[in-house]
Amino acid sequence: MSPRPRRSYDQYCSAARALDTVGDRWTLLIVRELLAGPRRYTDLHADLPGVSTDVLASRLKDMEREGLTTRRRLPPPGAAYVYELTERGSGLLPVLEALGAWGARELGERRPTDAVRAHWFALPLRRALREAGAGEGVVEVRLEEGTFHLYAGDGESDSGHGPVYGDGPAPGGPDARLVLDSGTCAAVCRGELGLREAVREGRVDVTGEGTVAKALREA
Repeated sequence: MSPRPRRSYDQYCSAARALDTVGDRWTLLIVRELLAGPRRYTDLHADLPGVSTDVLASRLKDMEREGLTTRRRLPPPGAAYVYELTERGSGLLPVLEALGAWGARELGERRPTDAVRAHWFALPLRRALREAGAGEGVVEVRLEEGTFHLYAGDGESDSGHGPVYGDGPAPGGPDARLVLDSGTCAAVCRGELGLREAVREGRVDVTGEGTVAKALREA
């Protein structure tokens, strides 16, 4: 089957050209998932509730054709195919962070129909850590929905090609561990509550001896 023709706004404008590439539904959310590093198709489908298998397969093919992702086979014993971002795809990190900051006020309270995954809070919490001046380090976050870790920084090294966050505990131990409830996490992500303020009020438990932990405890 030949690939579907690329749709275009046919406008000589950088924003329009960007939307020609990433404006299709699900594309940026696939990028969000791949910021965690290589993912199998089944993992992507599980963490993108609502996407059909046909649409996900189509978007992944489009993204590979546009140079946003690559597909490779893991060596034995895994022997599965994984998708990962290229350097061009990783360059969408600041776009997603800016989009998330713009859309934070749209979150409101969680609706009964809303799906949630713990790691969906990773990008907003990275922003909150920067705003708190917490410095750089690996931060493990524990919520009722699950545990994930993220790589906090000042944004200057965000053009790198490594994972931005990951599911589960931090490998090798974190510089800081944050334990909080989902309501507090959502308030921080919506911008209603500063991370330092949440620590002062005892709504976030901070442990660890790294730079990030010490900075937050000095709040």
